Parts: sequence; structure tokens; C-alpha cells
Amino acid sequence: MSPREINFDGIVGPSHNYAGLSLGNLASTKNAGAVSQPRAAALQGIDKMRANLALGLAQGIFLPHPRPDHAWLAELGASIETADPVLAANAMSASSMWAANAATVSPAPDTADGRCHLTVANLKTMPHRSHEWPATLAQLRLAFSSDAFAVHGPVPPAFGDEGAANHMRLAASHGEPGIEVFVYGVGGGAFPARQHLEASKALARLHRLEPDRVIFAQQSEEAIAAGAFHNDVVAVANERVLFAHEQAFADKDSLVGALEAKVPGFEYVEVPASEVPLADAVKSYLFNAQLVTPPDGQPTLIVPNEARETPSVWSWIERHLASNGPIRRVEVVDVRQSMANGGGPACLRLRVVADPATVDQRFMVDAAKLDALAAVIGAHWPEQIHHDDLQQPALVADIERARSALLEALDLSELN
Repeated sequence: MSPREINFDGIVGPSHNYAGLSLGNLASTKNAGAVSQPRAAALQGIDKMRANLALGLAQGIFLPHPRPDHAWLAELGASIETADPVLAANAMSASSMWAANAATVSPAPDTADGRCHLTVANLKTMPHRSHEWPATLAQLRLAFSSDAFAVHGPVPPAFGDEGAANHMRLAASHGEPGIEVFVYGVGGGAFPARQHLEASKALARLHRLEPDRVIFAQQSEEAIAAGAFHNDVVAVANERVLFAHEQAFADKDSLVGALEAKVPGFEYVEVPASEVPLADAVKSYLFNAQLVTPPDGQPTLIVPNEARETPSVWSWIERHLASNGPIRRVEVVDVRQSMANGGGPACLRLRVVADPATVDQRFMVDAAKLDALAAVIGAHWPEQIHHDDLQQPALVADIERARSALLEALDLSELN
């Protein structure tokens, strides 16, 4: 079978909570201390995957990480019982659900050795995410263990790497050689720039990409300062189309000009700041959407409910659809629990262009498997978590049992 795009969604873990740990993520900060609903969050994610399958897309999954992270706490001389509340919250974070930060992916048509390369992200900027990579790497090495893939450990943590959320690929079609765009940050006012240029350059070398088919683009400081902590909050690409906010990049003209020269049939769809201010783009996650090409060939944008509820954003979408522009269809999904912590539809998935048959099938899903996963979630995921209860022994035990039940259902107990 020829390569196709597979969306690997992170299943929302049973410890999903609102601790407000992510500086620069406005939704995370705004909802700090709110009561979370892990069961509803995970089921919303399952429903999003069902919608992807209904469109004819290939769908995979990544699993929640062990929480609390006892090994990480032990390295800090603490335990979940003795840690101060902030440290305990860092150890209980369910942020691995945002699979766009799991790794950076370069498909086989782009690489010198003809293999699909994946490099796990070090996520070193935020403490609650900095300890994710070992568990993520274990899953990557299982899911992509065939000779069709090359899986790399993290870039050294001197250089921050936040994965595919800062990486775009454009090509005439998924299975053809593409141009890979690595987006990095320099400054963002009060907020940190999380993707370092040196990390992006290292990824291009590790993935054995041709230098003339790689572009390094700087994210604008205005975007980072407005809450676009990753590039995928203000831009998304799919095949020949780049969809971006006017203020997404520091040097938009150079980037667009390079893509026009390198990508056959390139189309640039820009949303002007005069029509959708940056604040509305960030609030609605218009760009943190899945831009996909289903088998019917109609480029489709999968947006969260919040996009429909933001007047400037929905008006722009309606005008674009009426104009018969490159995006031909818009689907709306409910991922409110993820959105409240700062992650939209695009955050929840990692895109891998590969033959699905080369992937460990335990990580691939169909409608029946999603139904089985929903049953496990309904039976074992906590209905609510109050932030102040994160260190309660009964809750800790429930969270650990829930993950074990999921691994058992998927025959992935080696990840326990």
C-alpha cells in the first residue's frame, strides 16, 4: 500500500486536571484550579477520532503516560505523598494527550535513506512536560519498530524542541517528496519561545533531509506574545496548502516566496488581522485545526466548537467556503475539556505519513476498537478531579488502575 497520512491521537489520561502549569498558554492559565472531567475529556477525544474515521482518514492512538510519574519524583527526592502541591501537579499532568508535541516526523519520501524518521521531543521548557519523553519514546519504539522507520532519542535539552507543533510539511501529495518547514521562536515578550533554531537544525540533520528542501522560519514575536506558544496555534499546512494568520511569521513574504518556488501548485490562505485579530485566532484555535485531505479529495478543516462561537472567525470561514477557496469543507468537533487546558484538534494528534500496515496494529484503531476503548474509559476514568485532590491516595490508585485497564484492553501491558 502506498504511504498515507495517519493521525495518531493521544488518549486523554485519567489524571487530566487544570493546574495552570503552562506559561504562555492563555487557556491553561485562565482555567487553573477549575474542576476537570477526565472521563468526558477522553470520550470527547474518542468522538473526534470517530469523526476522522467517518471522513475516511487513517487513525492511530498513543496511550496516557504513567501518572503520577514516580520515577521523576524520586529523582527529585520526593514522592507523590511528600511533594509540595506544585511539584505533585507537575508529576500528575496528563499533557502527553497533546500528541502534536510527541515528536517531529519526516516521511520516507523526504529522507536520504527512504525511511520515515521520528525524533521524540524533549519538551524541556515546561517542567510538567520535560519528563514526558521517556514514556513517549517507549511508545514510538513499539509502534514504529519496523524497518520502515527510524526512531531517534531527544535533541539534547540545551535546545528546546516541542515536536510537530512547530513543523509543517508541504507537497503535491502526501506520498511525494515534500518541503519541510521548521518554525522556531526567538522572543515573545513575557512568554518563552519554546522551539529553538538549533533544535530544528538538528532535527533536519538527524532526519537526513536535503538542505534545499528544508526551510527554517521564525515565528513572529507578536504571535508568541498573544498566546501562540506553538506555531500550530497560528498556522497549519496540508499537502499544497498553507493556512496561516497574517501575523504568524516574522518574515511572511520570504516564507511564502520560497514555498511558491519549491511546492508545485502551492496555495497560500491568509487570514488578515483586520478580519480576525490575533486574540480571536488564539481564543478560537482556528489554526489549531486538522487540515486534512479525505479520500474524496476535498480539503477539510476540522475546528473546535470555539471557532463557531467566535463571530469574527466563523464569519471568515463562511466567506472562504462561499468563495470556493482551497479549503472546501469545515467540520466542527467538541474537545472543550482539552481546549480549556489550551489544546485544540491539532494538538491532540501527531501526523505520520506511512503505510498503515508497517505500524504495530495495536496502535491503529477502527470503529469497533474505539467502542471498546470508550467502554474502558466509561468504567475506569474519574468523572471529576478537583485540583486540591491530586495527592489523595484514593485518586492516585484510581488513576493507576484506569491506565492499567486500558493497557490490558489493548494488549500493551509491556508499557506498564
